[in-house]
Amino acid sequence: MPAPVRAALAIAAAALLAAATAGCSSGGHSAKPADARTGAAQSGAAAAAPPAQAAAIVTGPGPKSSYDVQPQPAADSCHYRYTADKQPLPDPNCTPGAISPAVNQGNLNDTICKQGGYTSTIRPPANITGKEKAENAKSYGYTGPMGDAEYDHLISLQLGGDPNDPRNLWVQPPSPDHVPGKGPNNPKDSVETHIHTAICKNQTTLAAAQQAIATDWTTAEAKLGIAKTGAAAPSSAPDGDGE
Repeated sequence: MPAPVRAALAIAAAALLAAATAGCSSGGHSAKPADARTGAAQSGAAAAAPPAQAAAIVTGPGPKSSYDVQPQPAADSCHYRYTADKQPLPDPNCTPGAISPAVNQGNLNDTICKQGGYTSTIRPPANITGKEKAENAKSYGYTGPMGDAEYDHLISLQLGGDPNDPRNLWVQPPSPDHVPGKGPNNPKDSVETHIHTAICKNQTTLAAAQQAIATDWTTAEAKLGIAKTGAAAPSSAPDGDGE
């Protein structure tokens, strides 16, 4: 074979080898878009992760045969919050709510749903709550007439709230349209009674009800998917939690 022909064939072979190598290199890089898609998919999975669960409500000491006056937060250390329509809410740092260890989903018929009532058997007496109320008013800086404010269980006794844990009690100021000197006008009471009925009719769970009322009593019914009730009549009880 003449030398010029051999040289031409060598050049052609080198060119084919270079092309093949480039193709393999390009094929190797084709994994990058796949990696990118995998990363995007992973990112999407992370974005679709369920929201964080609400913090668990603390458990208090529960009902006692006799109660002691409980220490309250320092004076002026607690601050009321208000909804858009001026309904009062407690300071979550001072009053996050506390549940009773004596009430659970399995014993509702023997506790809060018991025929003949339950809360009157575990309620602290007025000589205890009266002293606590006076000190808690200082905690929240409440200076209005004490008779117009309710010493309220955030998670009411009829919803399995702890009877005398200070984390579950606050001086609740009057709601809008209150008439001075007429006692508390607390619409929270009717919300609690309505939710209590829903629990006892198996329309919602105890835990869901407790979380909803502790978070914001004004939206609790909506969160639980039960129809909202009307306003409650004024309560003259030291603590207006109903049976």
